[in-house]
Amino acid sequence: MKKGGKLIIFSAPSGSGKTTIVRHLLEQPELNLAFSVSATSRPQRGKEKHGENYYFMSISEFKQHIKNGDFLEWEEVYRDNFYGTLNTEVERLWAEGKNVIFDIDVVGGLRIKKKFPEETLAVFVKPPSVDELKIRLKKRSTESEDKINMRVAKASVELATAPQFDKIIKNYDLEEALKASHQLVAEFVGAEVPESEEE
Repeated sequence: MKKGGKLIIFSAPSGSGKTTIVRHLLEQPELNLAFSVSATSRPQRGKEKHGENYYFMSISEFKQHIKNGDFLEWEEVYRDNFYGTLNTEVERLWAEGKNVIFDIDVVGGLRIKKKFPEETLAVFVKPPSVDELKIRLKKRSTESEDKINMRVAKASVELATAPQFDKIIKNYDLEEALKASHQLVAEFVGAEVPESEEE
C-alpha cells in the first residue's frame, strides 16, 4: 500500500460515544478528514446504506477478500460476524488528499497502528464505567439483553487494552471529550485550531 495522509483511529467499547466524537470531527473542515467505511458480513440494519455505513457482503465474499489479502485489518468479532478495512478504501481517500478517520474496535485499531506506526494516531475513548456503559446500551434499545451482556463482557477486556493506545480520552462529559479530541487531532494533522477553541 502506498502511503498518503494521516490515519486517525478512535476505538472504544460499544456505547462509549466514539461514533458521536468521530461525527463531530468529520464536521470540522480544517482537519481535512474522511471517514473510512468498514466492510462487514453482518446484515444491514434499519436505514443503513451500502457504501455509506458499511460495505455489506456475504460471509463467503468476506472470506474471499481475506484470502486475496484485500484487508488492511479484519476480525471475526462474533461468530460469522466479520468486520474489516479494505486497502482500497484507505487508498481511495488518500488519493483525494484526505486524512482518514476510523471508528473501529480496539483489535482493528491496534493492527492499523502496527502497520503504519508513524502515520497513525490511535485514540481510546474511555467510558465513565462498565455500569454506565450498560445503561447507555440499554437506552439504545436496539439489542437483546443477551447481546448487551455480550458487549459488556467484551468491554471489560477492551478497557484493558487502553494503555496500548497513543492517547486516552475520558468521555465523562461529552463537550469536554469533543474539545479534547478536536485539539488532539488538530495537533496531529497540523491544522489551525480556531481561536475560540483554545481559550
